[in-house]
Order: sequence, then structure tokens, then C-alpha cells
Amino acid sequence: MGPYPGLLAQGKELLGTLPIVLLLLLLCGLDWALYSVFDTIRQHSFQQYSFRSSHKLEVKVGGDSMLARLLRKTIGALNTSSDTVVESNNLPCLPQPVCMDARAYWRASLPIVLLVCLCLAQAFGYRLRRVIAAFYFPKREKKRVLFLYNDLLRKRAAFTKLRRALIIRRAQQQRGPRHHLVDTLHHRCPLLRRWLRRRCVVCQAPETPESYVCPTPECEAVYCQSCWNDMKKRCPVCTPREELSSSAFSDSNDDLKYAE
Repeated sequence: MGPYPGLLAQGKELLGTLPIVLLLLLLCGLDWALYSVFDTIRQHSFQQYSFRSSHKLEVKVGGDSMLARLLRKTIGALNTSSDTVVESNNLPCLPQPVCMDARAYWRASLPIVLLVCLCLAQAFGYRLRRVIAAFYFPKREKKRVLFLYNDLLRKRAAFTKLRRALIIRRAQQQRGPRHHLVDTLHHRCPLLRRWLRRRCVVCQAPETPESYVCPTPECEAVYCQSCWNDMKKRCPVCTPREELSSSAFSDSNDDLKYAE
């Protein structure tokens, strides 16, 4: 009796951590995808430019006259020669992605791992709390066990009645007239027959050739072979309640007395 509330709380806590885990996986996957895209762009979009030019200006003035010497001194100063080499690339414009290492991923996921471990250990913490209380207060623990046992008996008795009422309601729905469109689809569409077939009133399994149909004209409830065997081959729909023994109808024991 003790583990079930703890396991239920453990399942709720794990379900609460599921969005955080999914968010972490999404962020890690997004980080890896962006790094792959930017790294591909950096490797395949690199371009390098090289520009070379040469300039040379030379004016020659011949003669030995005074004017020739004067022109050589003045115009000769304009003679120039230059070589230009320019190399450039687009590396500064390209993205420079930095991949996260394993240590960074581990540091990001460590709090989530610890949170999941705490959720898994929470059920054992609840058990330890009960064990400590039972050690110091044995009489109180005995009352608690008796209360849980009696509450289980009451729930079993109520569950038997509710399950029989559910089976009767499902059988009444099966006996109801079906729409003519449903019958037409059942006969003309083999692919839809699996969803249009009648179902077991206990487990809702589709009707098969091995299914048992109650021969009572006003009942005609459908049972799969395993459910019919579990019912001890007694139909709870058309069989009166007083004729159904609790041991034959369900696994609960309605004849048990409450503990004191």
C-alpha cells in the first residue's frame, strides 16, 4: 500500500521535468545546427582577391642646347615608376563560430540530471518518512495500516459495482440501432470494418470470429475469449446481481470483513 502514493508523486515530478529536458535537448540541437551551418558558410564562402599594377612614366629629352638641358631638369623630375600589389579577402566578414565542448554540454545538463535523480529518489524519501514514523509511533502505524486496508476493501466493492454498471451501459449502446450509413460502410468498405465492428464490452477489443456473443435475445453482448473466461462464462449484463458471486465476477472479495 505504501509505494503507490510515492510512485504516483514520482511520476508527476518526472512529468513536470519533461518540458525542461525537452527544452535542453532543443537548445543543444539548435546550438549544434547553428554551428554546423556557420562553419559550412565559413569554409565554402572564403574568397581571396589579389590586385597587381605597375606604373612607369619616363620623358627623354635629347640635345645639348641650353633649352634641352632645362627641359631635362624640369620635365625629367616627373619621371616616376611604381609597382602596386594589393591582396584582400572576405575573412573578416565571415562568421567565426565556436563549438561548445563536452564540458560545456555537461555543465548545462548537470542541473537537469540532478533534478531527475531527485525525482527518482523522492519515492524512497516518502518510504523512509513512513518507516521513521512507524519506528517511533507503532500504534499510530497500526491504525494507519488498518485504515488503508479497510479503505481498499471499500474501493474494491465500489469498483465491482461501477464495472458492472459500465459493462451494462456498453451493452445497451451496442444494442442500439446503428445508422444506415454505418451499415453501408461496414459492408462495402473492408478497410473500415475494423473500426466499425462491435467491441468487447469489457476491454473494448474489436470483435473477432473467436469472440463470444451472449445468446440471450435481449442481451447479445460481445466478449472476447479472454474476458469471457475471466467472467467465468457468466454474462453480467443479463445475469441478476444476486446470482453473480463476487469471486466469479471479479478479483475482489466483497465477502471480506473490515479489519479492526
